[in-house]
Amino acid sequence: MLKTRIIPTLLWKDYGLVKGQKFDSWRVIGSILPSVKVFNTRQVDELVILDISATQQQRKIDFKTIKEVAGFCFVPLSVGGGIRDVEDAKELLRSGADKVVINSVCYENPDFITELSKKFGSQCVVVSIDVKKHEDGKYYCYSHAGTVSTGQEMLAFAKMAEEKGAGEIILNDIERDGVMNGYNLEITKQVSEIVNIPLIISGGAGRLEDFSEAFNEGANALAAAAIFQFTQVTPMEIKDHLKTQGIPVRK
Repeated sequence: MLKTRIIPTLLWKDYGLVKGQKFDSWRVIGSILPSVKVFNTRQVDELVILDISATQQQRKIDFKTIKEVAGFCFVPLSVGGGIRDVEDAKELLRSGADKVVINSVCYENPDFITELSKKFGSQCVVVSIDVKKHEDGKYYCYSHAGTVSTGQEMLAFAKMAEEKGAGEIILNDIERDGVMNGYNLEITKQVSEIVNIPLIISGGAGRLEDFSEAFNEGANALAAAAIFQFTQVTPMEIKDHLKTQGIPVRK
């Protein structure tokens, strides 16, 4: 059995580290580089950095800053935001990222997933899926940092992403983002049952039990932001809790 990964997520907006709720009400809480240095000492398994304003502002991510951050990051680093073509992805990997996270571009050009997978290997390609529940009871995908409804149903899109060559999926319930009331276990179970690639669940973690519950519903990795920024809970405490539940974790 693969060991469960604990992955802090750092959201980057207008060159500052931010956190909000439900993809809104953003407030600056610090800077990227000092946060990366802190997580280096806290037994995290990976880091995710997302530039949430790059796509909306139609600009490229700041490769220079990513290169600086990567120089101080001692765990695998996944980076996303504003990735539009193979050259963007190549420059990101050249800057020190280990994986490329893509979102909005996938709805406009699903074959871009395949293009990246063939060029760099599926292990480098992470598709991020942000969803909301609609009145029909189904979950639908949103792009551009949760501001644009794509009309794509979550399960169909997740399966398509896998078939196109994604190596991993990050799944985030927008309504749970930053509120720390638990992961959405419903979508965790639904998506984990139809894909065979690792599923990283995100959005809502606020207590230790949230992590073990998400694992039990099929998550392979557990991403979180607010719990690390606004509480005293550490990644090591989460791992210790998971171990008590018989869940394998990395040391």
